[in-house]
Amino acid sequence: MRIRPVVLVAALLVVGGCGGPGNETAPNVPPLVSVTTTPPKTPTETPSPSTPPTAKVAETLCVRMDQPLVQATLGTPVVTLQTKAAPADFGLPTYDVCQFGLSTSPNGPVLRVGISVLPATKATLTAAQKAYAATKGEPAKPAVVGEGGFGTSTSVVFLLDGRLYKVSGPPATLAKYVVLGQEVVRQAPGLPEPQPLIARPDCARGSSAAAKVMGAPAMIRRDGETALGDLVCGWVNPTSVLSTSVRRTPQAEALMAPIRKSPTAQSIPLGDEAYVDAATGRTTIRVGADKLVDLVPLPARAIDPDTMTSFALAMSPLYTR
Repeated sequence: MRIRPVVLVAALLVVGGCGGPGNETAPNVPPLVSVTTTPPKTPTETPSPSTPPTAKVAETLCVRMDQPLVQATLGTPVVTLQTKAAPADFGLPTYDVCQFGLSTSPNGPVLRVGISVLPATKATLTAAQKAYAATKGEPAKPAVVGEGGFGTSTSVVFLLDGRLYKVSGPPATLAKYVVLGQEVVRQAPGLPEPQPLIARPDCARGSSAAAKVMGAPAMIRRDGETALGDLVCGWVNPTSVLSTSVRRTPQAEALMAPIRKSPTAQSIPLGDEAYVDAATGRTTIRVGADKLVDLVPLPARAIDPDTMTSFALAMSPLYTR
């Protein structure tokens, strides 16, 4: 491992879309064939890690969904259930995710279906909508689905039976995403409860330091890997989330330039260069010319750089060796 002063900063990546009609309701869709469901499972007090990590609740939902309906709604050439477990969608809230491929290309568009890993209320939904509004993306409209929600031309988020659901994908219309959301509502009854612990042994090396960043031990663990096999580690509480992941890009060195120049960036000796952003807590490590490692606390906030550095030191061997 090459050691050199490093600077790190990162900005939240937020997905937006185009405008859709307000108070959207779905057009009529044909009735679906009934499916057999399994009774929900109650997680134990001390769950064991899932190996390999899977998000059964999300996977089960995608298996149940009517793929011809998805294809007809979005007008895609194909709809293919992706069997490889997708990493969690980290945020406030954090979602377990499953995906459908929407083209014959391995790098083509996907439809993502997410279920919040923690229980949700109307207050959670309101907070999620406020957080989305703060991104200054496409203005969200009310969506008549489940127990109420909001959406854009690329996604819909709604409350149902104590969980938030999120359906997102390529640009379409809010009405079409409401159709997909209503399909989720039809298939949700009887889903298993989300597992508290979906963890990989390698990620455990950072748990003690993660608790110091978050202010408490994580209630939920979500570890996995990207399509390219890079490790993803996640620690989740109702008001705080911390995750580590990798971006593969030939522009790694160029992307570090604004991070390096930020007045709140502090260099740390990891990888080829790395920085902690004292204003947001985000830490970025560059490894070679094509790899960036992101360590992201949410919500973004001022965090003692020494605390984030300790976490980065604990996790960096997983990404820089």
